[in-house]
Amino acid sequence: MVATAAISGPDYRIDEIGLSGARLAVDPAGILWWPAERLLAVADLHFEKASSFARHGALLPPFDTAATLARLCEAIMRYRPRTVLALGDSFHDGDGPLRLGDTDRDMIAALQQGRDWVWIAGNHDPDPAVGIGGVFTPELSVGSVTFRHEPRGQAGEIAGHLHPMARISARGRSVSRKCFAIDDERMVMPAFGAFTGGLNIRAAAFMTVFGALSFRAHMLGATRLYAVDAMRCLPD
Repeated sequence: MVATAAISGPDYRIDEIGLSGARLAVDPAGILWWPAERLLAVADLHFEKASSFARHGALLPPFDTAATLARLCEAIMRYRPRTVLALGDSFHDGDGPLRLGDTDRDMIAALQQGRDWVWIAGNHDPDPAVGIGGVFTPELSVGSVTFRHEPRGQAGEIAGHLHPMARISARGRSVSRKCFAIDDERMVMPAFGAFTGGLNIRAAAFMTVFGALSFRAHMLGATRLYAVDAMRCLPD
């Protein structure tokens, strides 16, 4: 069951959902908010992706970490969470924390002040990092909900990793957007990082998680989400 509510001005809308008995909110910025726990979750930040590519000769503008942190700061200032949870692949590779610039490192430290900060291990960054604060864990269970990086299709699961994206036909053209993939028992969150792409929710990986096309895509818009049945979304 999904309800819609305003969170930041009359034109900004979030979707309120029920998942495994918990009342949660998904935000057009690509973040998850759990009001009862004052918990804010993001997935797949992929800090220092540009610098990782640069080491292999593919030059990208080196501003992805700063851009991602700016958006994360905005979300934290909006919700004022007690806990921030990053669902893995927070860094694009294991050496990412060492390549952080001083300004970005200071920003992470400032955002951590006065709240708990949890880094979930991802496949890109499986090991705890030094000098970035917070605590590290393979996964985290809060009540009936378990947060992890790679989805297993279990009830009560919220994961990242797959970078869900949905494609629909609208007004005679194809539109693709990052999205949340959600049913009553599980969720796969969109990638939050500035340089992250997406995997079409009609891909086989999502069938492994949800078992069928019985879930919904909550597509990210500028000020609202657009909920579409997965069966109505287009394959690649």
